[in-house]
Amino acid sequence: MNDPTRAAERATDKAPGSRRLYQQIADRLRELIRQGQFGVGSRLPPERELAQQLGVSRPSVREALIALEIAGCVEVRMGAGIYVREAAVAAGDAAVTAGLGDSLGDSPMELMQARAMLEGALMAPACVRATPEGLRPVREALDEMRQAMQAGRSALDADRRFHVAVAALAGNAVLERLVAELFDGRYSPITLQLSAKADTRQTWQDALREHERILHALEARDPLAAQVAMQHHLLSAHERWAGNGMAP
Repeated sequence: MNDPTRAAERATDKAPGSRRLYQQIADRLRELIRQGQFGVGSRLPPERELAQQLGVSRPSVREALIALEIAGCVEVRMGAGIYVREAAVAAGDAAVTAGLGDSLGDSPMELMQARAMLEGALMAPACVRATPEGLRPVREALDEMRQAMQAGRSALDADRRFHVAVAALAGNAVLERLVAELFDGRYSPITLQLSAKADTRQTWQDALREHERILHALEARDPLAAQVAMQHHLLSAHERWAGNGMAP
């Protein structure tokens, strides 16, 4: 059965200019604001209603709202909602388009899906090379992640080292570089903004446990368990982001 929401997203994604889906949705929301459907100072409808109105998914709407927030077009008031700012109608088209441009980065949700596909596929060759010495960088990265969390510091860099170290086990420098490049999408403005809203101490604890399962599967040199553990980890991270709204 066809999903009308996904069909609408596919159609939107083919719009002229090849702008990313969340950018296209942000453009549509801003046009509705300029047409007076949402006045300056008014509260936008909840994500669910906007998604239904635009025929797209809630995560895509969330990314568009974050893009509008970064561009200064909306204000997120924690516990109160998302409100239209004067910049949404006062700023020139060129200025807003620049604010919603490519420098924001790729869709965080699409990045996680791509990582799950690529890193999951690397687990079988990684298990072949998972000797105690080969696993040493993986263990060290996991230890650094744990120590950073215990000290109340960001564990993001240690998280990156873990995933790159696992990819290195596969023995393909090109694929290792692709894993690093995809992970670096987490440092883009839109992904940092999304993760700042969705990530908590609990979500990082969940990620740590998922990393430990990946390491245990590699130590056992069990390719199926390793693939399942990696894909579960990255798709769970996707769901943690997708399941946390910006405001009521």
